[in-house]
Amino acid sequence: MKTIDQHRTQFDNFVWIDICQPDKESLNKIAEEYQLDYFQIKDSLEPGHLPKFESQPNYNFLILRAFTSTIDKGATTINELSNKIAFFYNGHKLITIHRSQFAFLDSVKQKYETSEELLVYLIYKMVETYQTPLDTLDEKIIEIEQTIFLKDYARVSLKDLYFLKAQTRITKKLLQIFQNVTHQIEVAENNKTALQDIKDKLLNLILSYDEVIENANNLLTTYHSVNAQKSNDVMKLLTIFSAFFLPLTFLAGIYGMNFENMPELKWRFGYFITLGVMAVISIIIYLWFKRRRII
Repeated sequence: MKTIDQHRTQFDNFVWIDICQPDKESLNKIAEEYQLDYFQIKDSLEPGHLPKFESQPNYNFLILRAFTSTIDKGATTINELSNKIAFFYNGHKLITIHRSQFAFLDSVKQKYETSEELLVYLIYKMVETYQTPLDTLDEKIIEIEQTIFLKDYARVSLKDLYFLKAQTRITKKLLQIFQNVTHQIEVAENNKTALQDIKDKLLNLILSYDEVIENANNLLTTYHSVNAQKSNDVMKLLTIFSAFFLPLTFLAGIYGMNFENMPELKWRFGYFITLGVMAVISIIIYLWFKRRRII
């Protein structure tokens, strides 16, 4: 059987047991040793399990997900963007089970009076993990916006815009589920203020991610508009050239037929007269475009 990475921290009024990377063979042992429900243990190890809360007679069961990826990796699924921690807790015990390493679990130094205080602290640290990707997404939005308007819009990649929108949308949905779960958690009176701070932080994050989604949609619309405008400018230029050369080509085509009964071909100054007519036609077309403010 695989050796379980297990750390036990004794506080004054409760014990915290942190279990990292247990395998399926360890499920029965964990459930028996700590008198936990086997299926809840199984849920805690399922990679893609969404946040949830269940209240049992002897303990509460909680699953939450922290953001553990980076925006630059191009992750687009919940499993790629986040990892979960399962909490089993009551008045005298807090058990955390997870597969990935979390830095904030190793930096708990404060002496907590109750397991709920430590639980609220860990939940807050999990919520904080969503702030850095939000800042990164904001920076990317600004960078893409500057590229579109101030530099070369062709340097903007639709692939980057897709990943930006997908990551923001998935993270926002994950935060909304996170928020719904926190509303189900009940804590003692002295921990309600801290839990409310978490709820407020979640609400601010959701609104901020919502704003990023809106900005990303606006960027995509702007990108297509600028792209269409550039295409229109090219078509306009080609149309102007066509307007100049079409009548000139028509004249050249007529006098290029070389029929015998074409008196103009024998004119001494016919070539220069034709060039003059072409010049006059070009000037008339130019003045017409200028008057219409097309050029």
